[in-house]
Amino acid sequence: MIVVTGATGNVGSALVTQLTAADTPVRALVRDPHRAHLPATADITRLTVSAEPTDMTAQFDGADALFLHASVTGEHTTAFLAAARAAGVRHVTVLSSIAVEDDPAHDTFIHTWHRALEQDVRDSGLDWTFLRPGAFATNTLQWAWQIHEGDTVRGPYAKSVLSPIHEADIAAVARHSLLERHHGTAHVLTGPEAITTEDQIAAIAHAIGRPLTYTEIPPHDVVPKMFPLIPADMVPGFVASLADTIDTAPTLTTTVEAVTGTPARTYAQWAHDHADDFRTTN
Repeated sequence: MIVVTGATGNVGSALVTQLTAADTPVRALVRDPHRAHLPATADITRLTVSAEPTDMTAQFDGADALFLHASVTGEHTTAFLAAARAAGVRHVTVLSSIAVEDDPAHDTFIHTWHRALEQDVRDSGLDWTFLRPGAFATNTLQWAWQIHEGDTVRGPYAKSVLSPIHEADIAAVARHSLLERHHGTAHVLTGPEAITTEDQIAAIAHAIGRPLTYTEIPPHDVVPKMFPLIPADMVPGFVASLADTIDTAPTLTTTVEAVTGTPARTYAQWAHDHADDFRTTN
């Protein structure tokens, strides 16, 4: 059995869906089982997080592999991993970040946090696989509220360039790593293409069948409301990072295809899959 944390999140829910579709036994650990909209064949169990490993072992009964989204285990991640190992889990696939690949001389909070997470996993005694995705395509859901209100999206740096990855592709690599036990492997994951902010807006416009315009504003006019998926105190740093991507070639990997046998989904495909999230509800 595979235990999945963060099972109601974008990657976790996609992973649970893919595992159950393949008739793989999966236990989804969630904060509120009554509100978890997951496949009926999944074992939906309340997540227990504690400073004491002995308080958490029961949720791993019968499991031998774990997908870890450490944002849900937080400061108790080390104890959580110890509980998993004590209960018989042998392999953990960890959702990390491409920021770990950055030069330590250009340290950021994301870099530091994920490097520490990976070290905790190495120290746990479990076999491990690290998933290091770059920009998540789902981060662009931050534009949904502006698109609901009209045909113009305002924000900084229309020409910033990223290689956003579909959450289903991250989940697919996670599924292979858990079933095939990619021990000691760090998978760097990106989408298949470099795409500007304004071209992402154009892809969304095509997906929802409405004309949309991206209006670039000066970075000092950016307000946290424009990035509702990012903590307000991190917005300035995020905006600055976008400036660094202008006229650059982002990292592109073929890892998704190498691991799964299927090319990574384009941003246009992601926009099509999420069209309803951008359509108005009126």
